[in-house]
Amino acid sequence: MKTITVDVWLYGPLAQYGGAAARKSYANVQLELPAGSRIQDLLDRLSLPTEERGITFINGDLSAMPGLQPDLDHVLDDGDRVAFFHLRSMWPAQYRDGAALAPGLARAMAEEGELFHHHSKRTG
Repeated sequence: MKTITVDVWLYGPLAQYGGAAARKSYANVQLELPAGSRIQDLLDRLSLPTEERGITFINGDLSAMPGLQPDLDHVLDDGDRVAFFHLRSMWPAQYRDGAALAPGLARAMAEEGELFHHHSKRTG
């Protein structure tokens, strides 16, 4: 059976799902999975409930956010890098100017309507 290796980063309280690789605030594990595995298969392998993850990146592209996780069926490729952040994690500093969207998230956002922050000026 052909396999792939995925570079997985788990941040904040999710580090506990990294087993022996768990550090105080993160874990980095290299997981071997059957070719054709999806994000859901990766989560199952880690015993990580999808509801515990917040922001998720696949190869630097934003693929999921709290309440919007269209990436569960995303098929992983050999060498992919996946980063799972806990719901209480802050937006990663390296993405402060924005992040590219994975195709599945872009489609889901188009279907749900654009998400944005609206700031209104208080008057008097």
